[in-house]
Amino acid sequence: MNENPKFAVIGGGSWATAIAKMLCHNLDEVAWYMRNSSAIEEIKLNKHNPNYLSAVEFDTNQLLLTDDINQAVSYADYIVFAVPSAFLGKEMQKLNVDISNKVVISAIKGIIPESNSIVGEYFMETYNIPQENIAVIAGPCHAEEVALERLSYLTIASGDLAKAEVIANCLKSHYIKAKVSDDIIGTEYASMLKNIYAVACGMAHGLGYGDNFQALLMSNAIREMKKFIKKVHKMKRNINDSAYLGDLLVTGYSLFSRNRMFGNMIGKGYTVKSAQMEMNMIAEGYYATKSAYDMNLELKAKTPIINAVYDILYNGKEPKKVFKKLTEKLD
Repeated sequence: MNENPKFAVIGGGSWATAIAKMLCHNLDEVAWYMRNSSAIEEIKLNKHNPNYLSAVEFDTNQLLLTDDINQAVSYADYIVFAVPSAFLGKEMQKLNVDISNKVVISAIKGIIPESNSIVGEYFMETYNIPQENIAVIAGPCHAEEVALERLSYLTIASGDLAKAEVIANCLKSHYIKAKVSDDIIGTEYASMLKNIYAVACGMAHGLGYGDNFQALLMSNAIREMKKFIKKVHKMKRNINDSAYLGDLLVTGYSLFSRNRMFGNMIGKGYTVKSAQMEMNMIAEGYYATKSAYDMNLELKAKTPIINAVYDILYNGKEPKKVFKKLTEKLD
């Protein structure tokens, strides 16, 4: 294993900015690709990402900033992808460098819509990345709290625990704790599913349901998540670990959660399109809902919460009526 690993971050949003900040604590140089060349010039000039987490100040001598994805990928041994799942395919079309010998790290909390697959599966199937070279960054960890240097926790999952340790050590700091896991499939599905449940929690809040019901909703959500993941990949895992339950709770309850915010707007009467237009960030839970629902047509796990969110977002059903029926199915 390279004693001085080289990292590249792919993406220009809040989570990409937070990861670049974490890596800069431990590495002399980090490659950072973003497609917005004007944002790159702004960072070079003022040391801040102008669009996301603008309070974070960077030492630009540590950053190899580029709007050429091939330059960033060629530089790195470890590539962290932190772009919305719906846009990953479009970004990858620009790539003409072989990445089959790179370590690919997914910081994407969603499903690739073109293939209906988690990010790790997408890279294995499309770019011939061996499974031991795939890793996942899971929470509970909001980018906004990283910016504020509030104590946060990460789980790095990989089939190769030695690589997971390298990644964890490059992300750790006085405010970031990081542990490793070998449940790469379970953690990635949990990262996707928790966004759907956060949308549901937001919908409940927007509809006027109180804390008592939202606690019940999250209690049912973790059990539903366990059933779904067990159908996908059966192995011994503790669903109460922070990568599953912890990440679910922070995404469902935090005011920083874009998925909760999106759901709240839907609950208050916004259409899907109007809610998406008003938000400046992508709510991954919207895309994840369709992917999980479609997958479950074959898996046949019992998922009343996912079904309810799907009916509202994709079948245009009235949130108030759907949630009234959902309350009868939860315990």
